[in-house]
Amino acid sequence: MDTLEPASLEQYMSRLTGSAPRRSAFQAETTFAAWRAALGARFRERLGGFPAVPAALEPKLLERTECAGYFRERIEITTYEGLRMPLYLLIPQQPLPRPAPGVLAIHGHGYGSREIVGLEPDGSERQGEPGLHKDFAVSLVRQGFIVAAPEVLGFGDRRLQEDLASGEHGRNSCFRLSSALLMAGQTMAGYRIYETMRTLDYLQSREEADSARIGIMGISGGGLVAGFTAALDERIACAVVSGYANTFAASILSRNHCLDNYIPGILLEAEMPDLLGLIAPRGLFVESGAKDHLFGQAGVREALDRLTQIYRAAGQPDGVEADFFEGGHEIHGGPAFAWLRQQLAADTGTVPEIPTTKEAEHKHDGH
Repeated sequence: MDTLEPASLEQYMSRLTGSAPRRSAFQAETTFAAWRAALGARFRERLGGFPAVPAALEPKLLERTECAGYFRERIEITTYEGLRMPLYLLIPQQPLPRPAPGVLAIHGHGYGSREIVGLEPDGSERQGEPGLHKDFAVSLVRQGFIVAAPEVLGFGDRRLQEDLASGEHGRNSCFRLSSALLMAGQTMAGYRIYETMRTLDYLQSREEADSARIGIMGISGGGLVAGFTAALDERIACAVVSGYANTFAASILSRNHCLDNYIPGILLEAEMPDLLGLIAPRGLFVESGAKDHLFGQAGVREALDRLTQIYRAAGQPDGVEADFFEGGHEIHGGPAFAWLRQQLAADTGTVPEIPTTKEAEHKHDGH
């Protein structure tokens, strides 16, 4: 009598995740508005929920530096009650005729917010190559945007003491912090998304910023934060997601990833493209490198097919765009910056680009 060969562990887990119901996924027969409201509410629940009453920001200026063409401020704000977060604010030096558009710049895994504003881990000016982040916050301020770059929880100055004391600047506290949050019914993704919303609260409080013209851009884990914050906060006018937009099946479930990527029970509700589809009808721009080994282009194209369907239902069939470039898991820049300038332009005129020296252009052009 023939017996069935037992399935491999890989096959079993693939069937398990693949058969999760995704009960909140977009369906063509559902109206977009009703679907968006329902999935948005369930997504918040899966993230662990957000405080009903925000804590007072109580901003504190830590330092202010004049740079080539812009000012850089280091500011600290309250996010959750009892939890403080530093951020960088980059302000174009050139006087602007009206409040300027803003962009929230969200770094990925590395040594924190200093990594995207042209600084070494110790706060000194960078002397070497910028790495995968390409100093994209500096590129954005040179595009004429006011840029807010928060220190994402678990990196830089916001690490546990054991990681700070290690002397390893790239060592993060993601695993222990994520584990503790999960045990308390919260998620790292939820905390980072809410803290980004508080960064937006602060940016909107600045008189230099046009609160109606604020976008967001993030890379890798910062792409998760950027995309999902835009999905849940309609104050964000548009979003650039670099090195993240994909499907869960083809990305974080296909290999080992940091624990901060995982949201308990999310496949019971939807796949990643549906969650990013909550951004619609607002603009979404995706960057994807041909050699990105973490978030491969096959999964990106699958996600874009799904997103196009959702955007069509939202009445904006051309609302999602992509830049497939010959690079790896990194910021590309140029097309995304041009798209942001168009998306955040005022009704008359365009976002004024900040003039700079050829040397600075070469260092910070985002390529």
